[in-house]
Amino acid sequence: MKVRYFEQTDTLLIELKDAPVTETRDLDENTVLDVDQNGNICAITIEHASKRAGIPQFSYEQGCRLRAV
Repeated sequence: MKVRYFEQTDTLLIELKDAPVTETRDLDENTVLDVDQNGNICAITIEHASKRAGIPQFSYEQGCRLRAV
């Protein structure tokens, strides 16, 4: 997974998986989903990201793995 912020255009790109994109879906006028042939999300693009996603406060935390019981 890659998360990139383009300050010049105020665009946040979240790439979830590296797969060929077969369709782009507009969620709203500033949010776009790229999906593969199976409908799985490959990437999310958010325009005007600093106003919508709290860019200066961005942090990453990896959760623990769940074990089967």
